[in-house]
Amino acid sequence: MYTFDVAAPDELGVLTSTAPVARGAAHVRIAPEAVERFARRHAGAPAPFGAEDGLHCAFLPPGRLLNYLLALEALNFCFWDEEPRWRVAWGGARHDGYWALAAALRRAIREDALPLWDAHWLADAGAERTARLLRGEGRPVPLLAARAAHLREAGSALLERWNGQFAEVVAAAQGDAVTLALRLAAEFPSFRDETRWRDPATGREHSVRFLKRAQICAADLARLLPGDPQGRLRGLERLTAFADYKVPQALRREGILVYGAALAERLERREELAAGSAEEVEIRAATVWACAWIARAVAPLRPPGAPGIGAAEVDGWLWLAGQDPTGLQPYHRTRTVYY
Repeated sequence: MYTFDVAAPDELGVLTSTAPVARGAAHVRIAPEAVERFARRHAGAPAPFGAEDGLHCAFLPPGRLLNYLLALEALNFCFWDEEPRWRVAWGGARHDGYWALAAALRRAIREDALPLWDAHWLADAGAERTARLLRGEGRPVPLLAARAAHLREAGSALLERWNGQFAEVVAAAQGDAVTLALRLAAEFPSFRDETRWRDPATGREHSVRFLKRAQICAADLARLLPGDPQGRLRGLERLTAFADYKVPQALRREGILVYGAALAERLERREELAAGSAEEVEIRAATVWACAWIARAVAPLRPPGAPGIGAAEVDGWLWLAGQDPTGLQPYHRTRTVYY
């Protein structure tokens, strides 16, 4: 159970490419005994649900909702910063992180009457338009220029090849979650979450694939459109964890991820880890495999007849748990557009 073997065909390439990293990691290890403890506690847990899920614009008709979803996922990265962090007040509450993004887009549609579902509007998104869209309290949202570029990329690609409709991209995936994630990475370069890693034992470089935002887009589509044919995606259990900076933080609190002393000290000092550095790639690879191990450990413990639990759902448990700061140690800080 606790090996880095890929048991089934791996169309995504995430497990296959991260296995050598997790196996040969010098800075991070996964503790099987902690995986066991976590699995026993969560074997009967329902699918995760966030209290702030109501911020999503599920009131939109399916075609518009899909274009909105693409815009949401194009912007869904790198919310960490020094205080005062970027936050968005909406609906009588103050939101930060991913939920601040969801609140900002809901405000844009409900209050500012912005057509976030219009590919032409997205294709024309410059810095000023994006800053207005994501206005908030505290510091400006990080990586604003990259966010504007992502919106333009999404709109332009839809107009050039998909008649302005993300629904056509979804239809091309023929109802398969993995195919949709791969199609996103192929059609929209900003979703192509890949890096290089040098094996310290052999000195050889390997390509490593995570596809965080591409995978979470497929999962969110199934969650936001459960009653529509476009949202009935098969193969969600073949998705991996969505390797970011909050899930490994929660795994570390559980004792599942164990960091070497030097890495732990760097995180304690709030030092940034460079994107593509050995430490950063190892944390993300270990996150993918820790969630895969948890899903494997939970499977035989589920009640008879209960639906299976995949790594993506394990990710959801951990991400939501990570919103409670109690006992959390600092997350790793990497400025990147991929998570």
